[in-house]
Amino acid sequence: MLEHITVLNLASVGPAARAAQTLADFGAEVIRIGPLADAAGKQIEPVFYAYGAGRGTRALRLDLKSAEGRAVLLRLAARADVLIESFRPGVAARLGIGYEQLQAVNPALVYCSTSGYGQTGPYAHWAGHDINYLAVGGLLDCSGRDADGCPALPGATVGDSAGGGMHACLSILAALLKRQHGGAGAYLDVAVVDGVLAMMSLPVDQYLATGAAASAGTDLLTGRYAWYGVYATRDARFISVGAIESKFYRNLCRLLALDEFADDQYRDDRQPALRAALRQRFRERERDHWVALLADRDTCVAPVLSVAEIAADAHLRARASFTEVTHARHGEFTQLAALMAGAQRRPRIALDDDTGADVLARFGYGADEIAALRAGHIVE
Repeated sequence: MLEHITVLNLASVGPAARAAQTLADFGAEVIRIGPLADAAGKQIEPVFYAYGAGRGTRALRLDLKSAEGRAVLLRLAARADVLIESFRPGVAARLGIGYEQLQAVNPALVYCSTSGYGQTGPYAHWAGHDINYLAVGGLLDCSGRDADGCPALPGATVGDSAGGGMHACLSILAALLKRQHGGAGAYLDVAVVDGVLAMMSLPVDQYLATGAAASAGTDLLTGRYAWYGVYATRDARFISVGAIESKFYRNLCRLLALDEFADDQYRDDRQPALRAALRQRFRERERDHWVALLADRDTCVAPVLSVAEIAADAHLRARASFTEVTHARHGEFTQLAALMAGAQRRPRIALDDDTGADVLARFGYGADEIAALRAGHIVE
């Protein structure tokens, strides 16, 4: 789908890496440009299996602190369609590879800056990670509480993945579509916090429109009602219940022999008794017993699967959610496949198959030029 699009990715982790991997899965030629390897071996790299293990991408190590290295990047950017970076605000411009510098050599370039808090605003220069962005975006306050009463950890990089990576992909694709229809290139300021806010649109818009502020335990999605939650089963596993519509709720009550609560779905005064009844009922049998009884009978019930169970789950296997790959150094292993409709399910990993020389040759560098850049420790 994106076979004619070339993407330069200057980030190895975070939302930029996720966005680049998604674009590669849709067929774009993605070139990951990283710094030169530290002689002491201190260069931070993601573990080999992370971010799709670089499937469908090429790699080039480049000294962007040197004038020669910046000249190489400018030459690559002149023929690229997209550049993604995740430097602190202002750093790329100080290096001489900011949007204005690259736009001068390629006015059609879509330049995407990803960051935690954005390029502007009081928090722009704060350091942060996923948990911080979820905190500022309001998601943590609407999450459940741990044993100490603190917001529970989500267990996944929700901000980097959905708030940042997908946000960046949508913005890049929209900019490319506009360019295709006569527009110029674009500068995209993608902040993870902005994406988290978008995911929080239901409670945020509720507050802005009505003044009612949701938090843990006060709203439908945050635990106010007993029929929307997670319950332990006899085998120390868990089952999720999301019976929002009345027909699903009534089915749940009937199948659990809790008909005395059938007319009490939204009665706040009945929620403690209903919650206690559900806790007691689900603890009577094993998780998979309840799944067999309830899941396919319009109750909005599903098992809480562990990571190990996910890898063996029949439904996910039937959906081709996993793929076998071969890594140049680590051999064969299984990883998540490209999960979005239209993405290419590539069976191999290309990151270690190519060298910096292959990338430079693709952009018109001759053998003597490449040799000189290597001799000068500008590229690897």
